[in-house]
Amino acid sequence: MKIAITSHGEDRHSEVDSRFGRADYFILYDQETDTWDSLPNTQNLEAAHGAGIQAGQSLAKTGAKILITGHVGPKAFKVLDAEKITMYSMGDLTGTVEDALAAFLAGKLMTIDVPGASHGK
Repeated sequence: MKIAITSHGEDRHSEVDSRFGRADYFILYDQETDTWDSLPNTQNLEAAHGAGIQAGQSLAKTGAKILITGHVGPKAFKVLDAEKITMYSMGDLTGTVEDALAAFLAGKLMTIDVPGASHGK
């Protein structure tokens, strides 16, 4: 299964980004092959509108089934939900992409069931 984590940088040692649509990168971890990859989100950083929708569509093309992030707006939520991508909130988590993955694998993150400005702990 592929897991996507929003990030400020292009590798697993980068700081997590709580934004979804305007995250700098999506870092992808493939559990089956134990490999990492990155997807730049540059096309959406300066988008006037629709950043979340476009980011959701780009992420769906990667085959990711899990997303770890902070904020997911209503339109992005619809795209991700339609693509059967389960969303998890980092809550107050800070640290690296690897830290976020470890928290997810340890069952410490809550699912995002509704879109919103921030998701609880």
